[in-house]
Amino acid sequence: MELLKQLEALVPYDETEQADQAVMIAYLKEHDDAFLRSNRIAHFTASAWIVNQDKNKVLLIYHNIYDSWGWCGGHADGERDLLACALKEAREETGLEAFTVLDEKPLSCEIAPVFAHRKNGKAVNAHLHLNVTYALMADDRSPLRIKPDENSGVKWFAIDHYEEVIREQDMLPIYRKLTKRILTK
Repeated sequence: MELLKQLEALVPYDETEQADQAVMIAYLKEHDDAFLRSNRIAHFTASAWIVNQDKNKVLLIYHNIYDSWGWCGGHADGERDLLACALKEAREETGLEAFTVLDEKPLSCEIAPVFAHRKNGKAVNAHLHLNVTYALMADDRSPLRIKPDENSGVKWFAIDHYEEVIREQDMLPIYRKLTKRILTK
């Protein structure tokens, strides 16, 4: 399903997601380059909230740039199928190959600020990620592998204790929303 239709069909979790959804729909309609990093104001990204078969663990990676555990995800880089993008990023960042897509529709959407930083020796200006998150499931017994240029850890955490390792406190409301939603799938 086309992203515009996916975003329009998403039932917002709360007023914040409703506001983000409206902005993301408008931005998608108004900007031909919304899927490219060359749009230095805002661009689409895709994330995966990954649980195990019993839905009692969540898979997180340790982001080198943000110095915190968090979800898998990345830039669309021209890809308009954000579920495909979320799956690609999940594979690259965890080393896992097999995922079950719990729903082809987005689990959530959120606008996340990205502060100025350096990546691969280059300056990256502050901008916004227009992020769409998908629900995935994986086998928690499968071997994991880090992606050294992006993360320095990949680990399963008990779904009721992962918050203890999150340093990016502004991400906790998003992760809580994702956890509540995925537990009902």
